[in-house]
Formats: sequence, C-alpha cells, structure tokens
Amino acid sequence: MLWKLQKASDKVRLFLQNKPFSTAWLQFQFQRHFHMERKNSSKVQGLYDFCKKTFTPSGTPPPSSQAVRDLCSLLDTVGPADVGLEEQSSDDDRGLGFSGLYGLNRVARWAQPITYLDIYECDSFTMCIFCFPTSAVIPLHDHPGMTVFSKVLYGSMHVKAYDWVEPARFQETKGPGYRPVRLAKLATDKILTPQYGTSILYPKSGGNMHCFTAVTPCAVLDILTPPYNEDAGRKCTYYVDYPFSTFSAVNGADNEKEEYAWLSEIDTPDDLHMRPGVYAGPAIQV
Repeated sequence: MLWKLQKASDKVRLFLQNKPFSTAWLQFQFQRHFHMERKNSSKVQGLYDFCKKTFTPSGTPPPSSQAVRDLCSLLDTVGPADVGLEEQSSDDDRGLGFSGLYGLNRVARWAQPITYLDIYECDSFTMCIFCFPTSAVIPLHDHPGMTVFSKVLYGSMHVKAYDWVEPARFQETKGPGYRPVRLAKLATDKILTPQYGTSILYPKSGGNMHCFTAVTPCAVLDILTPPYNEDAGRKCTYYVDYPFSTFSAVNGADNEKEEYAWLSEIDTPDDLHMRPGVYAGPAIQV
C-alpha cells in the first residue's frame, strides 16, 4: 500500500514540475476557490461580517440608509434552519394565546419562560435570538441610543411600540411615592410574522420602546447596535403604559387620543422569566 501511495505522489510531483501553469489558470483556480468559500459560508457568518465592518461601539455615525437596506435584505433571507432552530408547532397549550391576554394580570402573562440564545456580542453590536412559548411577554422596554433590527423566524408575534413626544411632556400621577408619567406616541401596534420581513427601530423613531407578546410559539432574531451598556448610558428601562385619558381631559376625536399614551418607569419585573439557551447554529469565524 505504501509503495502505491509513493508512486502516486511521484506522478503528481512530475506533473507539477513539467506543467507550465499560466497566470490565467492560477487566477481561475483562485476565483473558483473564493466562490466555493462564499457558497459554503453561512448566513449567520454573512450577518456577522456585515455588522463587523458597518457598526461602531459609539453608534456614531448611525447606520446609513444604504447599510440599513443591505442588512434588512440579509436578514429577510434568514429562516429557523439557518440558525439551528426547528419551527415549533402552533398547537401549543402552554399559554392562553393572544385572545386571552387582556383577561390576565401581568404576572400570569410574564410567567411563561423565554429562552435567550446568544449568537455573538462585542462593543459594536449584539446578535441574539429570543424563543417564546405562546402568550409569553417581554414587557415594554427601551433601547436608548440604539438601532435595533428584528426578524421573526417563525410563528406570530404582537408588537406594540412607542416613541417619546418631543418636547417632553410630564404629568404627576397619584401623589408622593408615585413616579411621573411621560407622554409618548404610538408607533406600532401589529402582529409580525416571517413574511412581514425585518422591522427596525431607531434611537428616536420607529418605536424605540416596545413590547413583544407571542401570539403563537415564535422566535425573533435581534441585532442591536450598539449593544446595551450601562456605563455608556445605554441601560434597559421598563415601563407601564396608561391610556391617554388617564391623565388628560382633552377634547378631540377618540382615534387621535388612541395614538398617545402615558408611560411610567417601573422596576425590572420580577416575574419576567428569561432563561439562557445554547445556540446550535453555524459557528461564526471572527
């Protein structure tokens, strides 16, 4: 066996010595190898490569409109299998579904555990996945100074989001010991599915403060830039929203009133169940 391998090796060596390789042939082989590498590269790797060259730790300058479009185009092609997930059945009896949410208190709504999958994090961006059982909720929270890209991978998710009204308008609430409320305008109130595509929120528009509610078992891929960093002033704050009429007696059309709400800061909910999971998708080459 060894002499056969040696004989084959000698033939290859003679061929290489006697073959006059042209520059064009070598260039063709290089391009072929390059394209094969690109073909074999995962979509997650493509997301990482794009974010790495585009985003900065400070978030300035903000992503250009072209960069936003390009990243959305990449995210729109990502499905569950691309990140190592299997789509969960919609016949999930662990929650009450979206139709029953408003009859429940907040503790019951938040009691459903949500699985967090960390794909990659650095000073410039975070890539992660949230997996929800039916009726699980991430309560209303903000993303100060951040741009966030969200892509539903499977299932249905209700999103309700607000932006602050500027200049800021505050109202006192019930008295001492109660935090003041601040006026916000409704930016989004709809159900997202994979077919909807990528949604984006910006530091001051697009619904920077949002709440996620799982209508069915679902998963969402998030890219946050720059990531949360309390030392840099990017701390996650939670809120509770009140109807506009709660603290205002203003004449006008009802549909105009429904566009606004009063938001009050609250402590991080004790009953928000978030558990870490293991990312099982393609590894990223950094």
